[in-house]
Amino acid sequence: MYYSSGNYEAFARPEKPEGVDHKSAYLIGTGLAALSAACFLVRDAQMPGKQIHIFEKDALPGGACDGYKYPGVGYVMRGGREMDNHFECMWDLFRSIPSIETEGVSVLDEYYWLNKKDPNYSLCRATEKQGQDAHTENKFGLSDAAQQEILKLFFTPDEDLYDKKITDFFDDEVLNSNFWMYWRTMFAFANWHSALEMKLYLKRYVHHVGGLPDFTALRFTRYNQYESMILPMVKYLQDHGVQFHFNTKVTDVKFDVTGAKKLAKNMTVLHEGKEETIDFTENDYLFITNGGNVENSTIGGQDKACVFNKDIQPGGGWDLWRRIAAQDPSFGHPNKFCGDPEKTNWMGVTVNTLDQKIIPYIKNITKRDPFTGKVVTGGIVTVKDSSWLMSWTINRQPQFKEQPKDQCLVWVYGLFTDRPGDYIKKQMRDCTGKEICEEWLYHLGVPTDQIEDLASNSANTVPTMMPFVSSFFMPRAAGDRPNVVPDGAANFAFLGQFAETKRDTIFTTEYSIRTGMEAVYTLMRVDRGVPEVWGSTYDVRDLLNATIQLRDGHPITEMQLGFKEKIAVKEGLKKIEGTDLEKLLKEYHVI
Repeated sequence: MYYSSGNYEAFARPEKPEGVDHKSAYLIGTGLAALSAACFLVRDAQMPGKQIHIFEKDALPGGACDGYKYPGVGYVMRGGREMDNHFECMWDLFRSIPSIETEGVSVLDEYYWLNKKDPNYSLCRATEKQGQDAHTENKFGLSDAAQQEILKLFFTPDEDLYDKKITDFFDDEVLNSNFWMYWRTMFAFANWHSALEMKLYLKRYVHHVGGLPDFTALRFTRYNQYESMILPMVKYLQDHGVQFHFNTKVTDVKFDVTGAKKLAKNMTVLHEGKEETIDFTENDYLFITNGGNVENSTIGGQDKACVFNKDIQPGGGWDLWRRIAAQDPSFGHPNKFCGDPEKTNWMGVTVNTLDQKIIPYIKNITKRDPFTGKVVTGGIVTVKDSSWLMSWTINRQPQFKEQPKDQCLVWVYGLFTDRPGDYIKKQMRDCTGKEICEEWLYHLGVPTDQIEDLASNSANTVPTMMPFVSSFFMPRAAGDRPNVVPDGAANFAFLGQFAETKRDTIFTTEYSIRTGMEAVYTLMRVDRGVPEVWGSTYDVRDLLNATIQLRDGHPITEMQLGFKEKIAVKEGLKKIEGTDLEKLLKEYHVI
């Protein structure tokens, strides 16, 4: 497997790998990573679909990319996906996945047309004081000292960031800024999370720094991610004869790691109470989704709080990874990620409006009508003075194809589930859906004498608790995540958010799809380049633009410098007078 860039490789079709007709593939999980790997097996490795088997412990595919209406409970979306135009592996895949909405076009085509006609941007990024605009004015509000802290992290070698927290590098200069409010709520970072991942995010998305305050950097699907992304992939695979095995848990995998080659020997599956062992040869390839950020998720209801289930369950992704990791050091260290759910949990909540009574309060903040079918909030609206650090978003409506046209779905989330609310004086994790809706309505600016009635009769609210949802952000070191294909692995690979690949950042659709692509291309010896991570971190134009954006448009010549530094800058500017370098710095408002 090798990386490539440019359209020479992007438009090429690889030759069929030798011997693929006599090989089989077994994939654990139906999250985005496993489904992507299966699609690459079909499209690029050209493996017959009947020889590809996908095992899923639940009754539905999709993993964290969900979106479903549960009878007697209501609509549930545990999260949403923000996407980037430079998700190179993702768009490489979805150009080949037919739309299930429009005949003759791809998922990429419909996504591209949608976001061209209805570009994303926010008209209100944050509120305070019960629904009032916080007037962040698209400014980062970073002092010179804060900018230097960010710059220092940006240039610190990865090795010096192993097992370090964000607060080892940032103090109140950064943590009290708009920048950190934007960042932590958009990406769900906490102060105690990985400084390494923070740095990787800065480098990965340096080309989008300017779009962070108003979300012009983002793009979204038409419907929830289950209907817009997962179902087209499942149909594509089923049309090619891929075998799905639902309600089937993979409880164990055994490896032979004693020789020069590491081999997956067999796996144990549990289906309808019956246990079976599937043996592997060197022509049987195993793709393992290890860990799981929505593992142990629980769903509450309008009048029911969620259960906070911290215990690792047999047959789940964490239990399986622990069993695998015990067999070889190169298989990672799952406890680094799942060992402290108090630091990795947050709650996602789906509010389904039932009439028009709440809508005026939404319009007052978003400055948009949610029933136009177009962009509404343009991303999350963060409640700056919420003790839960609550944010909420409304994507294009309807979010479900079968959703009533006069109802609106709102996704609400809170990062601090262990704190009492500002209106409901209970920890978020202990609240029913109705109580969480009341807290949200309070922060929308609904008069307090109307809150209880609207939460009871004008909305149905379903909370979800996810104990491990940000577990991949926990501080880590080299080797804590296994490589997609560990050294010496002959017939197996790891997939998803807890597999290691170069330069990309977790908690993205791209990361999952990239691991699937790299796994298939490596094991199947597909002779075509995997698109490298977009190289904006090496593009001086993007670096200059990001520098000035972080300074809210102020040139670096306005920095507060000492006497010697001022002299040095002045002399440096004299040396570049009349050169292309001077023109470049002026073009990007650096000077």
